[in-house]
Amino acid sequence: MVIGVPRETFPGERRVALVPSVIPALAKSGFTVVMEAGAGAAAGYPDAEYDAKGVQLAPAREVVFQQAGIIVQVLCHGSNDRTGQADLPMLRPGQVLLGFLRPLGALRTVQQVCATGVTSFAIELMPRITRAQSMDALSSMATICGYKAVLLAADRLPKMFPMLTTAAGTITPARVLVIGAGVAGLQAIATARRLGAVVSAYDLRAAAKEQVLSVGGRFVELPIEVAGAEDARGYAKAQDESFYRRQSELLTSLVKDCDVVITAAVVPGKKSPVLVTNAMIHGMAPGSVIVDLAAERGGNCEATKAGEIVDQSGVMVIGQINLASTVPYHASQMYAKNIAAFLAHLYRNGHDHPDLADEIAAETLVTNAGQIVHPRVREFFSLSKL
Repeated sequence: MVIGVPRETFPGERRVALVPSVIPALAKSGFTVVMEAGAGAAAGYPDAEYDAKGVQLAPAREVVFQQAGIIVQVLCHGSNDRTGQADLPMLRPGQVLLGFLRPLGALRTVQQVCATGVTSFAIELMPRITRAQSMDALSSMATICGYKAVLLAADRLPKMFPMLTTAAGTITPARVLVIGAGVAGLQAIATARRLGAVVSAYDLRAAAKEQVLSVGGRFVELPIEVAGAEDARGYAKAQDESFYRRQSELLTSLVKDCDVVITAAVVPGKKSPVLVTNAMIHGMAPGSVIVDLAAERGGNCEATKAGEIVDQSGVMVIGQINLASTVPYHASQMYAKNIAAFLAHLYRNGHDHPDLADEIAAETLVTNAGQIVHPRVREFFSLSKL
């Protein structure tokens, strides 16, 4: 079984799908790896390290696709909406494609992947069950994003985060509000606390309170009724417009008093809800910073522009996307471990074909034998049942 690792081609993407440290474990499971030369360089993994682990380095991208039965990427076509289409002619029926596919993004890209005949697995659809935790790449990347969001805010804020007692007097700590206490939000809380800020957090899921407290944050409870806050997979569910309007009213006073607001409220497959309005931003002190981790999906902040930094009435609104790629060494390391665990699971017990009947495989399988087979994806795009 040959795993192929092509170089990532999304503009600015620095991660790599496999790192040298996971190669021995893959070899024990019966895999060999062929990699496009230079694929790991931007993440801090030179070719020599792969060569020392027995990886075959291919001089051209086409060679990787020709030799490998399993193609592993970080951003497959779908997630890579800029250059991913160039890989489609190199895919072939029966080949396995694994990585971030954004299956709930655009039907056209899912259909294009399907038309190649590949068996594709979307790593972002990994079920949130105990035995799949080691394969949960979405959570791994969210951890990186939450960490980096705080560093971006600290860099832009014209204040220091910690309280300091100096000969020049006492410096009060920065006040940080995190909206959305999922994996990214919790890491943002923990990182801001480590830097010395006073951190509050809000999430419409009552179950998030214990998690927020565990990482040192203060949980904000709003007097608003929430109906079905999360789905069966543990993700936040979209609410109606009246809920978001009332929520915005209640958040206004909290936002006004904060130096930094980090928003991380994402509903899978839907446009991110607007939680911070322009009116709320106008109430913030000049120099305050908002980091919108939902920028790629429309943003939680009304002023957010994906991939840009906006000065809104003296408040910096950071809408940078693909934050995980800005910490490529450890992001690649975490992603590679997730992928290696998933591959070992798919091909366990010496099988040379993935066990598609397995729960984890079934939950992540998007296309197979020329059909879109994932029930949730078919329902999302209003396709008939198979």
